[in-house]
Amino acid sequence: MYTLIATAAMGLEAIVAKEVKDLGYEPRTENGKVYFEGDATAIARCNMWLRTADRVKVVVAEFYAKTFDELFEKTKALRWEDYLPKDASFPVQGKSVKSTLFSISDCQAIVKKAIVERLKSAYHVETWLAETGARFPLEVALLKDKVTLTIDASGAGLHKRGYRTGQGEAPLKETLAAALVKLTNWYPDKPFVDPFSGSGTIPIEAALIGQNIAPGFNREFISEGWDWIGGQVWDDVRTEAEDKANYDQPLDIEGLDVDPKMAGIAQANAFEAGLGDLIRFRTEDSTKFQTDKEYGVIVGNPPYGERLSDRPGVEKLYADLGHAFKSLDTWSIYLLTSHEGFEEVYGRPATKKRKLFNGFIRCDYYQYWGKRPPRRENGENK
Repeated sequence: MYTLIATAAMGLEAIVAKEVKDLGYEPRTENGKVYFEGDATAIARCNMWLRTADRVKVVVAEFYAKTFDELFEKTKALRWEDYLPKDASFPVQGKSVKSTLFSISDCQAIVKKAIVERLKSAYHVETWLAETGARFPLEVALLKDKVTLTIDASGAGLHKRGYRTGQGEAPLKETLAAALVKLTNWYPDKPFVDPFSGSGTIPIEAALIGQNIAPGFNREFISEGWDWIGGQVWDDVRTEAEDKANYDQPLDIEGLDVDPKMAGIAQANAFEAGLGDLIRFRTEDSTKFQTDKEYGVIVGNPPYGERLSDRPGVEKLYADLGHAFKSLDTWSIYLLTSHEGFEEVYGRPATKKRKLFNGFIRCDYYQYWGKRPPRRENGENK
């Protein structure tokens, strides 16, 4: 068994923890991290299935160190040969926060040297290590003198699903888009609309969730090259993903954008994800949106007006949105923005709001819950 970390953007830890729990592992949450125990299959499954995590990392060790000698000796004492083959390529990255050992470059160099010494001894190598084999990206992270040594099992961040053929100026990360969908009351049998769809990330993530398609199904991971996980594990995990996908689930998902070029890019991305026939992208002003459908969900990431010169236009957009969506009393509306006066400009207070970060921008996720559908005679909602 290994100690694993699913890293998470600020504000998404609880959602990542729920995903980890849903996969059958017991999560323990810290700032930006969800710890859990799992075997080699867990590494593959979490890379394949976690929609809102940034990366999956394998914890080699955690210990305290206040001197470089201590860092070197404690690192060298670890069984690196259990993780790194003789020809492993293992670049070392580092970070240090509120620690005695604040020189990141020195920490990286010492950890690298300690691992080299350990592997040379373990593999009876007298000259140098070739580092021509599989990659094992290592990180030495120090926080208040506590050292955490990890190996990145994802490679490219988990937000890189493999379907983005094009994008706009400020694309929403796929992991955040998935979180926005998961924070709603949407189910696959309800209509779903993104009024600011841009390159289509939110509708595509909604469709992946709606058909229970693993977000990592269309890409590769760096740990696929690790011999102690093995190809059979990955084959089994991909078979599981295929078996669990519900390709027959009908979906009613739309993306709107005022720019016809963006609607075309979004459609191309949807086709790349294998969802081109399931999502409708069209050119439309979000403030003109009307529908006869009921009990749907709107999820949008409108412009924020971060530049003062953009504020008046953005505030007019919010006010027009509030007016346009006023008649959608059965719809639940979820909008992400950094504009602190959003509720006032939009025209009504949110049912609930949640602090999130879009990159480094602190935002609020404003949630307006619609009327509940009437209950059927058997007690179920329509």
